[in-house]
Amino acid sequence: MEDDEFISKTQRKRQMTELQDVGAALVRLSPEQIARLELPEALREAVLDCKRLKKHEAIRRQKQYIGRLMRDVDSGPIVEQLRAIEAPSRQQTALLHLAEKWRDEMLHNADAVERFAREFPHADAHKLRVLVAAAGEERREKRAPKHFRELFHMLNTLIQEQARHP
Repeated sequence: MEDDEFISKTQRKRQMTELQDVGAALVRLSPEQIARLELPEALREAVLDCKRLKKHEAIRRQKQYIGRLMRDVDSGPIVEQLRAIEAPSRQQTALLHLAEKWRDEMLHNADAVERFAREFPHADAHKLRVLVAAAGEERREKRAPKHFRELFHMLNTLIQEQARHP
């Protein structure tokens, strides 16, 4: 065996663990998402079977079996399909956090509304100021956060629109 072909036992174990991790990610998907993926039929059935199992040890063994099946297929395309599924949710989470950040900034910093309006030109700065004032009043009086939520929804809508149409 040449040095180029030699793979250490540690490297093989790492590769098998990575394949099991990909299999575990497949198991976390909904049945509808699994149906849309291009997977070998045996692998698809093993993943769906794993989703039906309830006992921890049975699930662990099934995930090992899925990892074993993964050794016989090219995992690259499967990993790419998983990334494509996960990417929008990560972006969505980041946009929600951005809206929360802006809302908190507006409630604590008077010039934040103007900065937001410069960054998001289609925002109604007057309406934002009114909502910020109402949300601040709600907080001081310890009332239900109706305007606080409305402010978040308005900011989130504006941020989502700009993300879709930069």
